[in-house]
Amino acid sequence: MAPTAPLPDLRTRLGQALFLRVAGPEGPKRAERIHGREGERWFPSGSAIQRVHGDASMFVGGLRALMLQALHPAAMTAVAEHSGYRGDMWGRLARTSTFLATTTFGTADDAQAAVDAVRRIHDSITGTMPDGSPYRASDPHLLRWVHVAEIDSFLTAHRTYGLEPLDQAGRDEYVAQTGQVAERLGAVDVPTTEAELREALAVYRPELRGTDHAREAVRFLLLHPDLPLAARPPYLVIASAAIGLMPVWTRRELRLPWLPVTERTTVRALGHVATGTIRWAMTPRTA
Repeated sequence: MAPTAPLPDLRTRLGQALFLRVAGPEGPKRAERIHGREGERWFPSGSAIQRVHGDASMFVGGLRALMLQALHPAAMTAVAEHSGYRGDMWGRLARTSTFLATTTFGTADDAQAAVDAVRRIHDSITGTMPDGSPYRASDPHLLRWVHVAEIDSFLTAHRTYGLEPLDQAGRDEYVAQTGQVAERLGAVDVPTTEAELREALAVYRPELRGTDHAREAVRFLLLHPDLPLAARPPYLVIASAAIGLMPVWTRRELRLPWLPVTERTTVRALGHVATGTIRWAMTPRTA
């Protein structure tokens, strides 16, 4: 009888489980194409966008982005009426992570194809707000909001939990590089520096509020993650870290807790442990 192959060690099993949960069942095949296919890329190896989007802090930043984006009534209504987040939360996450990976690390041809596919989806998403005003996902103003909320979240999480946080020049580079993707998606007047990002967020502030749709989505995100029981405590740590990075004014709007001392101490420490563990599990072994 042939000897039985040893079971994968904890690091390998944990890394595979995390990757499959975030990237979906087709993740390994897509990753091979994204990273292995030859051709020109939109961004050079080691650039700011690759450093941020390749870091474990994205787990925290991604949850923060979803909560922050939900505060725009038109964006949240579009998600509530056209997205499968209630029944397919992880499928939606896998599609988003694949888009980010493709545009950040993939060939220029694949990146453009990913953008074209998203634009076709946006063109089909239209509707009416409760007050009777129309909305469309392809609206450049709405696309700009989704973009600035997303990159502010990724940048904030990376500054707090990233392995090697960017300096000012690196943060400006990140904002400029992600802006190139946003413009290809149809956004206009996108920020190109961190200072411009701050200004853009301030411009949207009067438009933001916690609607019933937003609160329901955040509640679903936090309380119904569709995970095995053993995986829920680590998920709640990541979610708590994301909440801890939300602006203070958003807490009341979204019915989120605000515990400043706990967030600066216990939550921050647990967030570092969680992202460090994810980074350790998903880093390929070299020996």
